[in-house]
Amino acid sequence: MGNIIAAIAVLGILGALFGLILAVASKVFEVKKDPREEAILSHLAGANCGGCGFAGCADYAKAVVEGKAPVNKCAVGGAACAAAIGKVMGVEAGSSDPVHAVVNCQGQTDVCKPKYEYQGIQSCSAAAALFGGPKACSFACLGLGDCVKACKFGAISVVDGKAKVDVSKCVGCGACAAACPKHVISMRTMAAKPVVLCSNHERGAAVNKACAKGCIACGLCVKNCPEQAIVLDNFLAKIDYSKCTGCGTCVSKCPKKVILMPADFE
Repeated sequence: MGNIIAAIAVLGILGALFGLILAVASKVFEVKKDPREEAILSHLAGANCGGCGFAGCADYAKAVVEGKAPVNKCAVGGAACAAAIGKVMGVEAGSSDPVHAVVNCQGQTDVCKPKYEYQGIQSCSAAAALFGGPKACSFACLGLGDCVKACKFGAISVVDGKAKVDVSKCVGCGACAAACPKHVISMRTMAAKPVVLCSNHERGAAVNKACAKGCIACGLCVKNCPEQAIVLDNFLAKIDYSKCTGCGTCVSKCPKKVILMPADFE
């Protein structure tokens, strides 16, 4: 009996000793946290969407305090959030144009031809791993909803086999673009300028075989743009928005109706 009591006493003493050591160590090796981090966190939306390029709101707040990120990277919080964080940091927030996602593809079920019947996991990433996906166009939106799952704001749905963005709900976080294995979702400003709704880099003949609404690199948009704001980049029209005035000439000249104004597809 005495041995049991002695063992319990020893364990109790050791436990108290280790507890004391841990308490001292926690004070000695404590990592001081800048109070500005908490202040910044209080102004952030708390969505942890990753649109700022960091793992979450806390990670972004830490980066701002350390001078590794600007104060206006929170797309969800917008200008008001940037101004509040700028006040915490004692800097001007600066201006940033609001952005939202756009699906650079018109490959709905009745537009893009099928390559095979896919019966696997309902995931774009999984389908893309199988011969590039079930659509004849290897650049097309697969419409299996990886972007829908990634969006925390309910701003994307799949309609007729293709992702569609609800601009009224999109905050421009970029989570959908990061989740798309085909890279057909891009982020653009809200400016009323034309958009190339195609991501296919193949030659015209191949595009026509796969899709009814694909860029065939005919060059009419390039030749007719009064601002010389369009080039053909690897058989795909590309708009330089620093030159584009939004005149819409390219929209009217495109024979495949691949270039559209936002009001025509959003």
